[in-house]
Amino acid sequence: MPADTQAAGLPEANQTNPDAPLRVLEARERRSGWRTIRKVAPYLWPEDKPWVKQRVVLALGFLLLAKLIGVGTPFLYKAAVDALTGEAGSPAFLLAIGAIGITVAYGIGRAANVGFQQLRDAVFARVGQRALRQLALETFQHIHALSLRYHITRRTGGLSRIIERGVKGVDFLLRFLLFSVGPLILELALTGIILAVLFDISYLLVLAATIAIYIGFTFKVTEWRVKIRKQMNDQDTDANQKAVDSLLNFETVKYFGAEAREAQRYDGAMEGYETAAIKTSLSLAFLNFGQSLIITTGLVIVMVMAALGVQAGELTTGDFVMVNAYMIQITMPLNFLGTVYREIRQALVDMGEMFDLLEQPQEVSDKPDAKPLDVTGGEVVFENVRFAYDPNRKILKGLDFTLKPGQTVALVGPSGSGKSTIGRLLFRFYDVTGGAIRIDGQDLRDVTQVSLHDSIGVVPQDTVLFNDTIRYNIGYGRAGATQDEIVAAAKAARIHHFIEALPDGYDTTVGERGLKLSGGEKQRVGIARTLLKDPPILLLDEATSALDSETERDIQNELKMMGQGRSVITIAHRLSTVVEADQIIVLEAGEIVERGTHDELVARPGRYAAMWARQMAGEEDAA
Repeated sequence: MPADTQAAGLPEANQTNPDAPLRVLEARERRSGWRTIRKVAPYLWPEDKPWVKQRVVLALGFLLLAKLIGVGTPFLYKAAVDALTGEAGSPAFLLAIGAIGITVAYGIGRAANVGFQQLRDAVFARVGQRALRQLALETFQHIHALSLRYHITRRTGGLSRIIERGVKGVDFLLRFLLFSVGPLILELALTGIILAVLFDISYLLVLAATIAIYIGFTFKVTEWRVKIRKQMNDQDTDANQKAVDSLLNFETVKYFGAEAREAQRYDGAMEGYETAAIKTSLSLAFLNFGQSLIITTGLVIVMVMAALGVQAGELTTGDFVMVNAYMIQITMPLNFLGTVYREIRQALVDMGEMFDLLEQPQEVSDKPDAKPLDVTGGEVVFENVRFAYDPNRKILKGLDFTLKPGQTVALVGPSGSGKSTIGRLLFRFYDVTGGAIRIDGQDLRDVTQVSLHDSIGVVPQDTVLFNDTIRYNIGYGRAGATQDEIVAAAKAARIHHFIEALPDGYDTTVGERGLKLSGGEKQRVGIARTLLKDPPILLLDEATSALDSETERDIQNELKMMGQGRSVITIAHRLSTVVEADQIIVLEAGEIVERGTHDELVARPGRYAAMWARQMAGEEDAA
């Protein structure tokens, strides 16, 4: 038996029973639904929030009052009819106040029923919104805690849509689990008891049969519709992914004249959504007609029984009216049951996807006894570091080097040699699979990630900015930074005068991913942001390789000033940018093949000297 079916306690899917895989899938879906309910329930009854419990109890109290009044009002309706017809089928004290008085009491009862329901909703609103906010925050925090590996493999558009649908389902699920299913059962039970006691057991049997057939039909058709809705959700997610992907790559689309191609891809996804949506609408029409047919048949049978009773003199006209009122009264919640069940199943599907996301394990997490990183000098030691993204493909194969406090180590080598991986390991996007990385003697796995990230500043090859103001993007380097500090950082990065010349100055919006700024301007904003952070250790990840030569020379001066007094690891593509490094490490296939200063490496034949000669020849040809 496969391990996953054994672990889940599910029947084995085999060749001899073609329905077995479907049953396994349905059992997993049911288990997923119960899992979601178990996870949502604590938001209704949190141990550390007594006010939430009080509001839930108060809301249930208002609900109970509303249901009792709702079940009692048909008695007043019956009494009013008996008073008008002069029949004595109602209590004498009700007939004494007359038809008009009973009618007024009936109106008051209906108003009280609605009023208590609205009080219930008003009391519960804060509970539902608190749950929605808390779960949304937990999901947002968890996504940021997931590893870089997870975010590389996920599509942002699909991820945002999963969160959006899941969070929207929270309030709905809490409200209707608490205020629809249980109260509906209570109302049906009370109505059945009243019909059995006041009239005959046959009325209860017809009512019970009608309800059973109705619920069976509703649940069966709704399960079928949920599968169609799941297909519609998948197509919706796919279309959203394609739209977000295309918009994020707007320039690339324009470069290749691919507008029509992108529109065709998007329309293809929307075509699948359209097909599923049409199936959803048709199945809804079938469900509504079937529900109406079942409930109308039950209503007619009960009303015929009551009419026969009136003709036989066993019941009054008021009894006939009361039976009709009760049947119509239960028709509404039964119709509502179909909608509620359908929406609850959909909410469970949507929230199930979100809880799947919440259950994604953190690849990198703090140890229980992790302590803050204490940077005294900024010495970085890579000790026999080994790493592989995939066990079958080793990236780093035992690196050993030391970055002394205040020095600069440059990492050079061909693409795929492991340069950027070293930066990701230093920032602890991943944990090493062998060896250790230490800062001032402290293993990165033994310190908190927050303190590690606070101690390292990164200037990447392509600085990505938030679609906000320049002030916000520079100020992102340190929470709570003042305007004077932001301006000082901008001056140090030599971008202050450029910002001041803009019409809106520091309030200029940079656009999506900073597209309104040039590459050099974005890099300077990134440098200013990192200067504001003021970290003791600096990682320059090919920070100028995407820039033209003139802009690169200008920004290299800022980077050089930025590195003064800090320990710097610079990952370089152009060797001319690292000639002043204290140590240059040449990587190839995840191993160190050479190390030394620029003069030492150029003086002896080797990998670095050959790379230097090629780059110099290329620059001469370009000149």
